[in-house]
Amino acid sequence: MASSTKPEPATTEPDPQDRCQIEEVALVVPETDDPTLPVMTFRAWFLGLTSCTLLIFLNTFFTYRTQPLVISAILMQIAVLPIGKFMARVLPTREFDLFGVWKFSLNPGPFNMKEHVIITIFANCGVSQGGGDAYSIGAITVMKAYYKQSLSFACALVIVVTTQVLGYGWAGLLRRYLVDPVEMWWPANLAQVSLFRALHEKEVKSKGFTRMQFFLIFLTLSFLYYALPGYLFPILTFFSWVCWAFPRSITAQQIGSGYHGLGIGAFTLDWAGISAYHGSPLISPWTSIVNVGVGFIMFIYIIVPLCYWKYNTFDARKFPIFSNQLFTTSGSKYDTTKVLTPDYELDVGAYNSYGKLYLSPLFALSIGSGFLRFSATIVHVALFHGSGGRDIWRQSRSAMQNAKLDIHAKLMQAYKPVPEYWFMILLIGSVVLSLIMSFVWKADVQLPWWGMIFAFALAFIVTLPIGVIQATTNQLGMQQPGYDIIAQFMIGYVLPGKPIANLLFKIYGRISTVHALSFLSDLKLGHYMKIPPRCMYTAQLVGTLLSGIVNLAVAWWMLESINDICDIEGTHPDSPWTCPKYRVTFDASVIWGLIGPHRLFGPGGLYRNLVWLFLVGAVLPIPIWALSKAFPEKKWIALINIPVISYGFAGMPPATPTNIASWLITGMFFNYFVFKYHKRWWQKYNYVLSAALDAGTAFMGVLLFFALQNSGHNLKWWGTEVDHCPLASCPTAPGIAVKGCPVFK
Repeated sequence: MASSTKPEPATTEPDPQDRCQIEEVALVVPETDDPTLPVMTFRAWFLGLTSCTLLIFLNTFFTYRTQPLVISAILMQIAVLPIGKFMARVLPTREFDLFGVWKFSLNPGPFNMKEHVIITIFANCGVSQGGGDAYSIGAITVMKAYYKQSLSFACALVIVVTTQVLGYGWAGLLRRYLVDPVEMWWPANLAQVSLFRALHEKEVKSKGFTRMQFFLIFLTLSFLYYALPGYLFPILTFFSWVCWAFPRSITAQQIGSGYHGLGIGAFTLDWAGISAYHGSPLISPWTSIVNVGVGFIMFIYIIVPLCYWKYNTFDARKFPIFSNQLFTTSGSKYDTTKVLTPDYELDVGAYNSYGKLYLSPLFALSIGSGFLRFSATIVHVALFHGSGGRDIWRQSRSAMQNAKLDIHAKLMQAYKPVPEYWFMILLIGSVVLSLIMSFVWKADVQLPWWGMIFAFALAFIVTLPIGVIQATTNQLGMQQPGYDIIAQFMIGYVLPGKPIANLLFKIYGRISTVHALSFLSDLKLGHYMKIPPRCMYTAQLVGTLLSGIVNLAVAWWMLESINDICDIEGTHPDSPWTCPKYRVTFDASVIWGLIGPHRLFGPGGLYRNLVWLFLVGAVLPIPIWALSKAFPEKKWIALINIPVISYGFAGMPPATPTNIASWLITGMFFNYFVFKYHKRWWQKYNYVLSAALDAGTAFMGVLLFFALQNSGHNLKWWGTEVDHCPLASCPTAPGIAVKGCPVFK
């Protein structure tokens, strides 16, 4: 189980001319290597598979909750360190001989950094597929919980596994362009590299706790505290005090509700509420937090109030100011079953009879922000990273022409590379299996074979340019702004009235790209940490297959065993399993697939004016770029980032304004004030605190479910009512009658 390569040890100091041209990389990433260190040890396999399984279980489990929680791989990155060291002390050191061809030891020596990295690679598979972007599971959830399809487990398994493996195939083909070149430096990896070095380098004795002591203390505190918002006192999740002050005012509750309003004045004392949608605010750069904050304030405190109260945009007052539901013109919930055929397609006659689809004002404007974000990203990158995108093209071309190797690439030459055909086998196998699925389960998936090929072609075309942008600027992250909207637009026009086809096209055309970029980022991490490429291939492939299977198994179990899961109006209205992320996935399938973009955004469509935001997004970065060129001494101008500003109002719904506001305040405190005035504390403990809060919250959440909530032991008192704002969801237009709301004349 040790590394198959045993080159001579070489840790000489590098030639200054070979140093990485990227200053941040040169400062953080070690420029030496010891190729004799064992990598794929028994410890690495055991802890890696355990970490992957645990993370995928937790992330899948929490994604169905009203307050979803994404558990990052940093949790396992820290938690496995003492376990690995313990195994190195107690496991037997004698060598085993397997069939005379394979010799290995359960304990080849001290627990080393390379083992730690490969365990984290396993764990990352449990994040990217379970929590970072669980769209394949979201599609299956929508098919089973919302459309009530009798989907087979075998078909669902093919969807999940082929999506993941397809992304891995793209990653393998593009690694020479997005991993090997110096210019492709994947900035987000530097935080993990820093953490690895901090955990393995001996700490100088100083006052205060060690990182491990700090982690264990705050893990325990977080674990114990989450019993309050998670079970005993759920009102701590969103404290909407404005509603208490104005119990009879619809406007005040629309403004102050944390769940169904603008959340002004509301706050959360729940880590799950803070990190539910944008991840941990402790690991986001300060400049990104500022940009997101500017967009959030403009959207929530200026644009939405004007559209709702002053201009009544899109008949806004007929509906709740904030909701992820779909509505009819009378303000009632849109019943999609009335416009569905038995084959889950649009019944045009029934649709014309039943009436048009309407969205809540904040939901409609959030979709429009996606249009703006897409065009703004293209123009911003073209202007700020090379006129017309020349810098990006130059970087891609230099990669294709085998640009000069830096010290990291030279050190990696000590290891056997992974043959291209290893990835081609996975890619072709995934494509073939997906095409077979489109024939065998044609009625279930709706997407014909040529639609699958269209999705594959789209993924092939966009993965490289998006990857270049993310690897060089780190500005796209997991959201890949606007690309999902373009994909849905395309298939919505080509296959109108087919919601399941729309879901599947997005999975294979867009989500496979998301997974490919996650794999490529991990490959660059392995490149920086000098992990043998064949060890990386094995860990990523096994982790991908394992996490995909566990991901589906956990989701299937929950869908089958929890009554009325995802149904907030069913027999369990107080259920914590409201699936806000997947409700939006369902809404997207209705908007883009069932009803179709032509009826909503085409000529004559109610939301046709939102399409102008494509043009607005293209124009907005231009004056910022012009000012940065006119006043180059004012560095802050270039930090104004329109795509990231527009991300301040992305993801709502399912995210609420209170989620985002709490994320901003927390991130501001730690990444500005603490970083500026207590930099040593921040450097030593910031990432550790983030992991501890994630871990404690997750473990208590799972314990509460199995020990109490799953058995029906739910508390019922004032503090368990999550939102004391019953009027926040009321419309204010005259004549609109909704249960529990006054009717205005």
